[in-house]
Amino acid sequence: MEQEQNGLSIKPTEATLIIAVLMGLVGYLIIGLQVVPHLAIISGIALLLGYGVIKKVSFKDLEEAMANGAKSGIAAVMIFFFIGMLISSWMASGTIPTFIYLAVDLVSGKFYYAIVFVVTSIIGLSIGSSLTTAATVGVAFVSASTALGISPVITAGAVVSGAFFGDKMSPLSDTTNLASSVAGADLFDHIKNMAWTTIPAFILSFVVYLLLSPAETAKGIQQIAVVKDTLLNLNLVHWYSLLPFIILALLAAKKVPAIATLSAGILSALIISFYTNSGIGGKGFLDLLYSGYKSESGIKEVDSILTRGGMESMMFSISVILLALSMGGLLFRLGIVPAVLSIINSQLKRVSILISATAGMAIAVNFILGEQYLSILLPGNAFKEHFKKAGMEPKHLSRVLEDAGTVVNPLVPWSVCGVFLASVLGVPVTEYFPFALFCLVSPLLTVFYGFTGITLPKPAKIYSNSRKLKQSQNMN
Repeated sequence: MEQEQNGLSIKPTEATLIIAVLMGLVGYLIIGLQVVPHLAIISGIALLLGYGVIKKVSFKDLEEAMANGAKSGIAAVMIFFFIGMLISSWMASGTIPTFIYLAVDLVSGKFYYAIVFVVTSIIGLSIGSSLTTAATVGVAFVSASTALGISPVITAGAVVSGAFFGDKMSPLSDTTNLASSVAGADLFDHIKNMAWTTIPAFILSFVVYLLLSPAETAKGIQQIAVVKDTLLNLNLVHWYSLLPFIILALLAAKKVPAIATLSAGILSALIISFYTNSGIGGKGFLDLLYSGYKSESGIKEVDSILTRGGMESMMFSISVILLALSMGGLLFRLGIVPAVLSIINSQLKRVSILISATAGMAIAVNFILGEQYLSILLPGNAFKEHFKKAGMEPKHLSRVLEDAGTVVNPLVPWSVCGVFLASVLGVPVTEYFPFALFCLVSPLLTVFYGFTGITLPKPAKIYSNSRKLKQSQNMN
């Protein structure tokens, strides 16, 4: 990375101290004082700017570093705008209301969280996008839980778990392809090898969600009838309202670029909206895409469920992401990230420590930089050669990157995924965190396998592979 190459050369202990202070400050403001993430990140940026001045780095260089960091998130920003328009158009077309209708029609409370987890897992696996899954059927399930008198917080945790299970195991997922590519593993070998940690995490999460699911409640039964009747009266429940979702899934399966896929989903929903909302004119549809869908049924519970989406609703998320990425740019320019990486590189001798260090770095990058892709790229590049020297295959590295990188990002309040999910689901990350069971269990399992050697080459085989590698290098 250019930022890494132009960074300062500082001592690892100094970098570690700066990271500790930075994380303490941001964590205290967001979790302790419960301020908005923007102010916490701005405080972190101010801390780093002050450190840069002490290190005699010019403000011009510091500003350039922040700009470079923000630039890396432009693609995500564009997708967020399209997601906002997708949600509002899917509300108007009846796509999400139809999902809500089906959810409250088929589910009365019994096994609710487990069903949410399984359904979002299947859909996430089908389309390969955790954020799209959460922003569509995930929104429907959280909305339905409110109508049923069931905890929207636990439902949000189940949605996040299922969506990221699907994202992690889908060959259509960008993070799945990225992890296998960085490690140099075959995509399907990577997915098959992930099953050793992912399936146990899935089963354990499913059982806990079964136990957490409430019994059928009187409030839920009463609310079901109210919600169903209101959705029907609003003319938002139709079989053809599901067509935008089918189009989206088919295009995703064909690996059509995200912007084109989302555009097709939006356009098809707008066409259907002409029939479901005949009173809306051309300007009304443009306002819908920007300001979101506004429900005026007169039923408070239903209106709060359906009033969502629009480009405007994404502004909060986008501003947090740009600030977080700007802070990441400073961390590179000031040499803090490279210095921390050098500490870990010098401590790797045992396989268990190697896997723990790789997982630890992936988790740390998520919490420090808030960026999912970097949580795969940085540790992947840093430990790739160490895995080779240890005699392990690329699929072992790629599995760790997904177990501790991909699924941890939604657990960070200031991360790209965390901010997005809190925005669309209406549940803060700090609240759904303990119930995102799959995301919590996955990194623990990968570290456990590292210490026990489960599914890893035996020590003798590792030694043999390492010796063959050295002999090959000497011959060359």
